Amino acid sequence: MGATGAVGQQMKEQLEKRNFPINNIVFLSSSRSAGKKIDFNGKVYTVQEAKAESFEEIDIALFSAGGSVSEKLAPEAVKRGAIVIDNTSAFRMSKDVPLVVPEVNKGDLRLHKGIIANPNCSTIQMVCALQPLKELFGLKKVVVSTYQAVSGAGIDAINELKMQSIDFDNAKQAEAKMLPVKSAEHHYPIAFNVIPQIDQFADNGYTLEEMKMINETKKIMHDDALAVAATCVRLPVVTGHSESIYVELDKVATVEQIKQAIKNAPGVKLMDDPSNQVYPMPLMTAGLDEVFVGRIRQDLDNPNGFHLWVVADNLVKGAALNSVQIAEALIEENIV
Repeated sequence: MGATGAVGQQMKEQLEKRNFPINNIVFLSSSRSAGKKIDFNGKVYTVQEAKAESFEEIDIALFSAGGSVSEKLAPEAVKRGAIVIDNTSAFRMSKDVPLVVPEVNKGDLRLHKGIIANPNCSTIQMVCALQPLKELFGLKKVVVSTYQAVSGAGIDAINELKMQSIDFDNAKQAEAKMLPVKSAEHHYPIAFNVIPQIDQFADNGYTLEEMKMINETKKIMHDDALAVAATCVRLPVVTGHSESIYVELDKVATVEQIKQAIKNAPGVKLMDDPSNQVYPMPLMTAGLDEVFVGRIRQDLDNPNGFHLWVVADNLVKGAALNSVQIAEALIEENIV
């Protein structure tokens, strides 16, 4: 569902790349995109308009077409026997909907009642990096500042960044319609700029994106007592979210122990050799599956405090890959 969008296209690629076991596949979209052609495993498919009856005889439905579409059609898919893996924020904080990153809380899949939520892209990469630390040393506090790519706001935001860059080069006034939020009263150019707002502001002064990271992290890690604070910022980067994370641990640890924990963690790759300027960056991690961690160092004032730099492709592990991994886990655990 949402087959022609940026994440939908990535989902298709992941299903092909990972040889997901498929007897039959249906590509769905809004009426606007219905009729388009999609090549999948050497066969051409016609995109169909999504309707309730589209989900007859479907085992797993991957949704990435916006929250309103999920709210309308996900229950219809469940009624017809499908397990919905939803990539929107529509169900993430619903009490009876598991919020899953397979490397962190795969066991929660058994609690599903038809819908499984895929977390926010920024949350996914953060919890992948934090889970090995939680398991070995315990977590008290997390403070994260994100540096997020415009692809997180969709294809139109990517195109706007490119056009604004051309306008600036030609000394023209850059037109802004998309960021920080398309529906907001004011819009600002992202080219050669940094915008400290992603999504709307809540009454507490945090944005909804920041509150997603705070609440989702606690839910995924089953720890309501964990102190989490977030500041989310949009950068003129096309693909790949970066995060500066400060953690306070329950137990004493060394930088080498943390590096070893990261190195041994599933889905995470250590890239940390500052003496040779080796650290993860969005440009070099675009298109890759792993969550990359570097710049690991101990806080100068708190011996139980550590700083990490975490980078991942927000359309791959931050969205499409995690959804497909959930589907794979459903099969591996004999849940579907």
